[in-house]
Amino acid sequence: MRFTRKYPTASALRLHPSEGLHDCSQMNTLATCLRPMVGLLLALLAFVPGQAGETDRHWVGTWATAPRSESNAPDQALLAGATLRQVVHVSLGGRKLRLRLTNLFGATPLTLHGVHLALAGPAGTIQPGTDRTLFFNGKESVRIPPGVCLLSDPLDFELPPLADVTVTIHGKEVPAVQTMHHGSRTTSYLQPGNALSAPALRDATKIAHWYFIDGLDVLAAAPAAAVVVLGDSFTDGRGSTTDQNNRWTDVLARRLQAQSGPARIGVLNQGIGGNRLLRDGLGPSLLARFDRDALAQTGVRWVMVQAGINDIGTRIEARKRGEAFATVADIVGALGQLITRAHAHGLRIFGSTLPPYAGADFYWSADGEADRRHINHWIRTSGRFDAVIDFDAALRDPGNPSHLAAAFDCGDHLHPSLAGYVEMARAVDLNLFDLPAETGKVTGN
Repeated sequence: MRFTRKYPTASALRLHPSEGLHDCSQMNTLATCLRPMVGLLLALLAFVPGQAGETDRHWVGTWATAPRSESNAPDQALLAGATLRQVVHVSLGGRKLRLRLTNLFGATPLTLHGVHLALAGPAGTIQPGTDRTLFFNGKESVRIPPGVCLLSDPLDFELPPLADVTVTIHGKEVPAVQTMHHGSRTTSYLQPGNALSAPALRDATKIAHWYFIDGLDVLAAAPAAAVVVLGDSFTDGRGSTTDQNNRWTDVLARRLQAQSGPARIGVLNQGIGGNRLLRDGLGPSLLARFDRDALAQTGVRWVMVQAGINDIGTRIEARKRGEAFATVADIVGALGQLITRAHAHGLRIFGSTLPPYAGADFYWSADGEADRRHINHWIRTSGRFDAVIDFDAALRDPGNPSHLAAAFDCGDHLHPSLAGYVEMARAVDLNLFDLPAETGKVTGN
């Protein structure tokens, strides 16, 4: 990713004859004569690197989620004609934002008659005085064709960092195939009729999925940027507490915000539970979704990859069905593809080792364990990644390294506990997120 400074062109600095210095002899005072020079000096100062202004601001993702398709969504019968209020937890704050809606997997258009945004209160309420209408090309309603994502018009909005935001939508008809994120780990509220501006949805059905939203951006001062975290259920937050935002990426976002100086890094969680590198399953494979969920994310500078354990563990069922499964060479080759594609777009990419999972009898096998160790050795020693986050070392039992440490085991011997998620976030060296000292406009996203 390149950072460039913008300077005024020669034509932009050229004075009109009526403002030129040749008239000074006709001026009555020296102050009047110098007025054009003062204006010129102020114009130049506006372009000095380090002076924050609109010219060195750019869009950066503050929240995102990875969409997947659902042809028999559990809430489909309730969505049509209803108001859906969804809560998202942002990383970066800002004063101007835009929302990204998605009908990526729909086969028919998605029409919404209204979309509102507000700061969230408890239990699906909105904070007084914060409800705002979002517009799309100047209109309150929006029609999203099949396979398309649309951005809202920019909205002036005071968004604190690490805030909870409600996105409330209302539409009469929804596609038969939903575009959604199943594991939101956050309560959404679904109520019949149009209640876009209602402070509370008192008759709502509570659900734990996100529908038709997949990103929120803020206008941030350069050199702010985002880190995209691609992963499976570890990143999606399996076992984390609903509405408490204690996935490991949430802990990472709080660590980044706690650093001294201005917070300038957005954390975009693109995990899908059950996701694999090579084969579709619960959502498209990571190889298939890499361009959309990583390269195309707003203001991305770094990519972190946490994936591979499902490619190994699903061999047990594949054997029962007589199907092929991923080998070490397949998984290493897939990781290499991600590295090459990230570097081709000027991004830094960080790999992570695969934590142990012995005791998860539905997934573990002796040859799978051997493959995990071979893959971890490659991740640590190949030099292909720009950096390595060693989740294996962080979470394993030192006395029995094929098992998770008891304190970091949620109980299924595969997924981390809440303490394990904290440990994962602590394993990330914050010095990896290097930003240029000077300001400048990020080119690209």
